[in-house]
Amino acid sequence: MTSATDQRTILLVEDDPALALGLCDTLEFEGFGVVHAKNGKEAIAHARRRKPDCIILDLMLPDLNGYQVCTEIRALDPLVPIIMLTARSQEADKIRGLDSGADDYVTKPFSVGELVARIRAIFRRMSRTSSTSIEGPFGVGDVTIDPASQTLTRGRETTDLSFYEVQLLKLLFERLGQPVSRDEILDRIWGVTATPSNRTVDNFVVKLRKKIEPQPDKPRHILTVYGVGYKLVH
Repeated sequence: MTSATDQRTILLVEDDPALALGLCDTLEFEGFGVVHAKNGKEAIAHARRRKPDCIILDLMLPDLNGYQVCTEIRALDPLVPIIMLTARSQEADKIRGLDSGADDYVTKPFSVGELVARIRAIFRRMSRTSSTSIEGPFGVGDVTIDPASQTLTRGRETTDLSFYEVQLLKLLFERLGQPVSRDEILDRIWGVTATPSNRTVDNFVVKLRKKIEPQPDKPRHILTVYGVGYKLVH
């Protein structure tokens, strides 16, 4: 049982009353504290005041959209995990969500059990100092990744990275030049089992290529190994 002193707080941003009620009940039953926001403005205010441990953010809200809310919250807190809920199945929408600062996404309709598993996986990963043996800064092409500050630097320009982006790069760098399967990446980084519809790894790779590759559509460093997964080369 989770004690009051170590209870994690989830900010749920969802305007559907029935879905919000069900999620609140489930998350509280699982031992989490829950703060519910019905719209984007409430969500930003709660994020600023309550400083939640994780945010579950619906994409379609009555005032601001989820992308706008995600961007605003990221400006307040670059590290808080954000899971985006979306009814859209288009890859472009998911990538846009990741680009706006989301760490993961779940497509409606979804299993509540899967959502809880993803939340717990996030907390397990973040409670560890590292999921790999790499601790200090390392280079990929002409950029330097600093896991401690969760940043990517090219020349004088520094870009923030999410927790999952850092962990994915660290795993690929640890296995430099070797293919790493999508199944292994999902298991080690997200703590979830691969499914045919799970494109999380692919979408994160697209996002990272935009930050690392000189020409994202012609990658030289994060390479696709068809039928397997990805590998990193200098």
